[in-house]
Amino acid sequence: MSLHEAQTSDFAPDWPAIIAVVLGVTAFSVAQGLTYPLISLSLESRGVSAGMIGLNAMGFAAGLGVATLLLGRLTRLASADRLIIASLCGCSICLATLASTSELPIWFIARFALGFFVSMVFMLGEAWLNTACPDRLRGRVSGLYGAGMCGGFAAGPLAIPLLGTSGGLGFALLAIYIALVAFLTGLLTMGARTRPEPSSTRDLFAFFKKAPMLILMVLMFGIADIAAISAMPVYFVKTGHSQAFAALSVTALAIPTALAQPFIGVLLDRLPRRRVAISAAAVAATGYLLVPFLSSNVALLLTFAFIGAASFALYTAALTMLGEEYRGSMLVAGSAAFSLAYAAGSAAGSGATGALMNFIDPIAGPLGVGTVLVFFTLMFAATGRR
Repeated sequence: MSLHEAQTSDFAPDWPAIIAVVLGVTAFSVAQGLTYPLISLSLESRGVSAGMIGLNAMGFAAGLGVATLLLGRLTRLASADRLIIASLCGCSICLATLASTSELPIWFIARFALGFFVSMVFMLGEAWLNTACPDRLRGRVSGLYGAGMCGGFAAGPLAIPLLGTSGGLGFALLAIYIALVAFLTGLLTMGARTRPEPSSTRDLFAFFKKAPMLILMVLMFGIADIAAISAMPVYFVKTGHSQAFAALSVTALAIPTALAQPFIGVLLDRLPRRRVAISAAAVAATGYLLVPFLSSNVALLLTFAFIGAASFALYTAALTMLGEEYRGSMLVAGSAAFSLAYAAGSAAGSGATGALMNFIDPIAGPLGVGTVLVFFTLMFAATGRR
């Protein structure tokens, strides 16, 4: 790093912006963690077919994709802070709509819009986080961001037994909660000094060419993350464990993952970041390869905790390295590229892991994911920093 780069990368952190981003992503993670199962359970209780429930979930994914493609154009029409506040308000309106009607076509529209607004908050928030943070604190701030995201996802489903799946109470309370977060975000942004720069679709495609290893890191995170959340509970049931244990495994994954990210952030600020990412990939790979050979429930849950923490550490490291290596419009483009990479990884991870377990053997699921992560670890270790 040159003297000029060192001077420009070392500045007082923009705490109002950082707090606004972490607050926003935590709120959205709680909302997603609750709405994913709540929407499916609500539709199922009304007699909607599994295929139609799946199509409704695809509406959310479609909203994510459209937001990614329109992000550059929108950042040229309005500032990032205004887009984030507008997206928070849009999410609140979507949730209020789900609470107030049971018409299935309207739920499809609301789910699509929800995906669009959620994606906007995540992509712009990550770009803003890196803009507002000096490099000396980037790992720790990214770790706090990751902890908020993981904690929100873990907390959301816990509210379902309290709120129930009928009557729309859960959606209504979430709508109020997100509206309050939008108000607080607006207050915080008034004191913020930084804003992400506008981007373009051209920047998005340029980022894929410039940062293939960062993209691959997020792709691997998507594969490992979705396999742990969706495929591994099925693996546990297929190998003779109870459904209660399968559900417990997700909790054992989520809580340690959230608690570990601030410590991962400290490592990213004190050690070579690429080395931390390689180590995280190696730990996740080892965990997946060990799962089929463990018989103790305690050992399985502990291994699952390490898998979750190490897998998410790949994303924390990628976000930190994005801010270290890129500036200006490329931060927004990089965040959008990360969104696409995660979507591709999660789709590939869930589909491939399920196919391996169905057509070969249940143990082929974790072994397959572990093998892919081993190849990635070796590739990452063998290549120079790009």
